[in-house]
Amino acid sequence: MNSSFPVLTRRQLGSVAGASALALSLGSVSALAATPVDTLVVAFAFDDMITLDPGETFELSTSEMIGNTYSQLVRYEVTDPTKLYGDLAKSWKVSDDGRTYSFELKPGLKFASGNPLSAEDVVWSLQRAVIMDKSPAFILGQFGFTKDNVKDKIKQTGPLSLTIDTDKAYAPTFVLNCLTATVGSILDKKLVLSKEVNGDLGAAWMKTNYAGSGPMKVREWRPNEVLVLERNDFYYADKAKPARVIYRHIKESATQRLMLEKGDVDIARNLTPQDLAAVTANKGILTTASPKGTVYYISLNQKNPILAKPEVREALKWLMDYSAIGDTILKGIGVIHQNFLPVGMLGASTVNPYKLDVEKAKALLKKAGYPNGFKITIDMRTVQPVQGITEAFQQTAKRAGIDIEIIPGDGKQVLTKYRARTHDMYIGQWGTDYWDPNSNTDFVRNADNSDNAKVKSLAWRNAWDAPALYMQADAAVLERDPARRKAMYEKMQAEFRATSPFIMIYQMTEVAAYRSNVSGFRIGSTSDTNYVYRAAKR
Repeated sequence: MNSSFPVLTRRQLGSVAGASALALSLGSVSALAATPVDTLVVAFAFDDMITLDPGETFELSTSEMIGNTYSQLVRYEVTDPTKLYGDLAKSWKVSDDGRTYSFELKPGLKFASGNPLSAEDVVWSLQRAVIMDKSPAFILGQFGFTKDNVKDKIKQTGPLSLTIDTDKAYAPTFVLNCLTATVGSILDKKLVLSKEVNGDLGAAWMKTNYAGSGPMKVREWRPNEVLVLERNDFYYADKAKPARVIYRHIKESATQRLMLEKGDVDIARNLTPQDLAAVTANKGILTTASPKGTVYYISLNQKNPILAKPEVREALKWLMDYSAIGDTILKGIGVIHQNFLPVGMLGASTVNPYKLDVEKAKALLKKAGYPNGFKITIDMRTVQPVQGITEAFQQTAKRAGIDIEIIPGDGKQVLTKYRARTHDMYIGQWGTDYWDPNSNTDFVRNADNSDNAKVKSLAWRNAWDAPALYMQADAAVLERDPARRKAMYEKMQAEFRATSPFIMIYQMTEVAAYRSNVSGFRIGSTSDTNYVYRAAKR
């Protein structure tokens, strides 16, 4: 999901240490001096960013931006994602029938624009996401909301109160966890509608602009170059530690390491195991790591008649050298994991049945009618460790006669093709949208396998129709007993491992290296809980 881009010139640096935040851009690696004490500079590959609109974005890098700049009704604790707390919500309660959620907002809230934040903004923001019906809208749509009924289902009941009526009595944690997702971000209704064009609910303007109330605000975004965040002085809680955060799009691990060692950046986010090992020997550099709710996989498009054969799908799962990849490419940044639920989530399985077995793969290919293998393509974002894994897979698959052509591209290119399901194979990542196992049933949900389907899940992207698993997912989300619900997800994962067109590879351990004068930065379990606003410098 990434490709390389040129480093910006010294002229574009402007005055990073100066007073003008708009001038906070970039410079060449060799030209930068120590970063200002009130400014946090982060080296990060974020070329997957397509839009800044919480009602449309579905990319991991943008989720981190939203987590630092927008507020939701509720959030979960970074240290324990099973614990929810009120963000904008002062309190909430669930009706006896389990279908009505009533919220009371904290008083005196404001957006970064200075406009007051009321229940009207919350209701409108949630309604807007459903009405726009972009990729993340399905998270809210799971509760029976449609363009036609959402204004009756999500209603303001007072200046600081609102209700949300669901179509069924879901597990309350499921409903509340969905509201922590980025699509649940609250927008400044007055500001956004002032930018509306032809009834688009401000969508065109929101692609490159900001209308939130979080601890930081977006000052500037230049795709594949720089993202600048500034402290929001209207934020209701503890103010952001840094006055500004500058994300620099630096793809190469070696470049990130060099910049970190020289003091040109404060945090490096995409270091390979080799570069991580090197920087840990530097007494002036520390590291932080956390298991991530992100899993990496290779998917097999079932529109391709070769990949649609069950024996071929299984053969490819036996042609990944998981052990070698885990010991080298993923050392310190991930653990082999062959299930769609990440460890730490309710019902997650740690069963990993597959290993490299070329002879078993050959036997399966022969059974499928391909004793001499076949030719196939795989679309790949050119960042590590994705590139290293793909190249390793290419070599082991060749031992069974499968000739894999790697098609590289940047994040936007590869994702666009994948979402149109015009690929053969694709390697990518899935980060959970909210801390509930239902979030990752996107791997099995496919209500409509037609090309013009409304909901385009991961299963849909690969033209995989598995109605039995889909039905199990629907049943699990209504189960209120945690033990029974856990068992249901374990059963689903066993079936998924055996039959799906997904080669699950590993669960991410996100690691960041930072200079010793930085404190308070830690990695969360999801992208939107990587809180840079809490990091301080001395």
